[in-house]
Amino acid sequence: MAWYRNHYECYRCSEAWEDEWSCACDDECPACGARHASPVDSEDLTFIVVDEGHYFAVLKSPDEAEHYPDYREVIRFLSRGLAEAYIRAEPAEAFV
Repeated sequence: MAWYRNHYECYRCSEAWEDEWSCACDDECPACGARHASPVDSEDLTFIVVDEGHYFAVLKSPDEAEHYPDYREVIRFLSRGLAEAYIRAEPAEAFV
């Protein structure tokens, strides 16, 4: 399952907020309580690169993740650029 950072803007009070979830789902405005606000934008965070000091780890949120990303290491690289290139090289379905 993918992991997303969803960006919202309330249709009632114009409050802006973000929330992370396993889908691009509607949310409730934290300021006024308006319901069913749809994301205005979403970032796919299924894969992320983490600087571990002496290497860069590519982490993936597994298919069974629902309420938390539960990231797991896929592979390590000596540079951030190589790690990011690895993520861009193949569709997400091709990875662990």
